Amino acid sequence: MEVKVFDNDVDKALKVLKNKLSKNGLFKELKLRRAYEKPSVKKKRKAIEARRRLAKVQRRRYR
Repeated sequence: MEVKVFDNDVDKALKVLKNKLSKNGLFKELKLRRAYEKPSVKKKRKAIEARRRLAKVQRRRYR
């Protein structure tokens, strides 16, 4: 991943970088890896995420 800095505007470049990392899912991954997650909890979380993704796709389809 690459972010270009224009006119020594590092603050704006950092903002762009954070936005890209957030959309990439890095912060979510870091948060999940901070503590151990039991396999049963992990399986349940993944199922919930899959249901949310499916519902989102279905909402987009019927517009």
